[in-house]
Amino acid sequence: MLRWLIVKILFTMGNKEQAFLPRRVFAGLVSPYSDLEKAKTVILPIPYESTTEWRSGTRHGPQAIVDASQYLELYDLELNWEIYKVGIHTLPEVEPVMSNPKDMIDRVYHITKGLIQKGKFVVMLGGEHSLSLGTVQAFKETFSKLSVLQLDAHADLRDKYLGTKYSQACVMRRISELCPIVQVGVRSLSWEEKQFLNQHKMTPFYISELASSVAPAEKISATLSENVYVTIDVDVFDPSIMAAVGTPEPGGMQWQQVLNLLRLVALHKHIVGFDLMEFCPQEGPASCAFLLAKLAYKFIGYAIPQDKR
Repeated sequence: MLRWLIVKILFTMGNKEQAFLPRRVFAGLVSPYSDLEKAKTVILPIPYESTTEWRSGTRHGPQAIVDASQYLELYDLELNWEIYKVGIHTLPEVEPVMSNPKDMIDRVYHITKGLIQKGKFVVMLGGEHSLSLGTVQAFKETFSKLSVLQLDAHADLRDKYLGTKYSQACVMRRISELCPIVQVGVRSLSWEEKQFLNQHKMTPFYISELASSVAPAEKISATLSENVYVTIDVDVFDPSIMAAVGTPEPGGMQWQQVLNLLRLVALHKHIVGFDLMEFCPQEGPASCAFLLAKLAYKFIGYAIPQDKR
């Protein structure tokens, strides 16, 4: 009945006027800056959650970030540049596969692989953190000397959790089997994960070190390889500015601290893509969605090399 009514309305109106608002896209961009063919950057929204175990709602995160991005100032004061001019195309939301997490990861892999082959800079908006395995698999096949920079309150290094090896609590364990990882902002992990770190001689940049070191950003950048994929679980931020997460942890990173790190890494390394994951908009104020929209926009500005703008 609803579909019939829409068709009748459109038939009656003809081409005299537009009855429906256009689909919301990142930053509200219009052609030519939002055109897929010309855009250097693509926003890949994936409203998926399956293995979260406390506060749910990450499936609503991508659209909330896109909605908040409508209110961005397109001129960036820090960079003295209108970042959108690189071209930013927003893809439709990816339909979730609910059979099992591995099938969904495979879907993300194939989509990301296709975008990389088209020369696009991919920004994934999640959705639960397990999805990052799919994007990293695609980038690993394309870029040699790839490492992954993880900003996260949690280590996510369990071998298996709640019956699956592809839980969001296992994502960095799986990624570490593909390429080196550098973990930043961690302040919560299990004994199993601590033993894994010790056995493999891996030392995260714990939040305590970030607070005490005089030059943590330089140390972090130096541990990364030439090509870097950045995965950001938004609970890396302190809950005072990012309450809208499924598993909050006190004592996190602050806004300027994260920006300083990302800017420095982008200056010295080749950022191949990044993601923002585990955002639960209903768990916090609207300012959280805007913070993440601005973070995505600024990071695009950091990551796109000057000679490609």
